[in-house]
Amino acid sequence: AISPKQMKMAIWISLIITFFLALCLIYVSFGLSNLVYSLIFIVLGVFSIIAAIKYTVGKNAYGYSGFGDIFVFLFFGLLSTLGSYFLYTKNLDLKVFYPAISVGLLSVAVLNLNNMRDITNDKKANKNTLVVKMGSKNAKTYHFLLIAISLISSLIFAYFFVSKWTAYLFIIAYIPLSIHLNKVVKTRNPKDFDPELKKVALSTFLYAILFAIGILL
Repeated sequence: AISPKQMKMAIWISLIITFFLALCLIYVSFGLSNLVYSLIFIVLGVFSIIAAIKYTVGKNAYGYSGFGDIFVFLFFGLLSTLGSYFLYTKNLDLKVFYPAISVGLLSVAVLNLNNMRDITNDKKANKNTLVVKMGSKNAKTYHFLLIAISLISSLIFAYFFVSKWTAYLFIIAYIPLSIHLNKVVKTRNPKDFDPELKKVALSTFLYAILFAIGILL
């Protein structure tokens, strides 16, 4: 079994490696000629690391106060997508917000599903996740809205900003997500949500791959 000390060590090693690679990427992207951009991304990187740590660590861990969904949406959706786009293009196009919103909402769906699975234990441990606050029934409705709005956001992007049919390839990823939503509606035992976590995570990955391919073709 992994001890708490070993887990902390693994976390710190991962954070150090991640920060080093981020610095390398920032340097390759901006060099020394755009120090302002470099500093902005370094600060964002530091905030991302702090957010990752404070999610479940410390007395005021925001993940157990119902704010986890907001931070996941911001960091896994908007910041990661828009930040990556700016790193490679040196430009921030407002239309990119649509796929960024989709990625963010799908990431929140993974978190929401995880919290639906753990609702019983979280209640006992006084972990006030958003699911604990809203209850299982409302959490299922919320889950449906997360996935539905993510689809709508990407459809808006494809329809208004891309003039080729391949831009709709990402819809394939929503087939397993539709099956997943049907499973969520029928599930009564929170433990039965566990196998669904992998499906949503992989579907999100598939969405990203198909979206990128659709734009490149």
